[in-house]
Amino acid sequence: MVQREKRSVSLPAGLTRRIAEEAARQGTTFSGWLSQTAERRLKLEAGRRALDEWERENGALTSEELADAGARVRRLLGPARAQRKRRSA
Repeated sequence: MVQREKRSVSLPAGLTRRIAEEAARQGTTFSGWLSQTAERRLKLEAGRRALDEWERENGALTSEELADAGARVRRLLGPARAQRKRRSA
């Protein structure tokens, strides 16, 4: 069983409403949604740091490499999901 730690946080009322709505839409709890979202964010930040370190050591990615990466993302996520991600970035 996963060990849990209880915390108290303060969030704006509008944000808590939106989180509760999204959690319900996804069929999870408020805490579950926050946990999943925080985990994704931490993975993204770790990836960004790794990419920054790689580019410091090897130079910036070329436009061809970036285009290849974009194509891989579209293949993995599907075109509609990749488009949503790009618009919200």
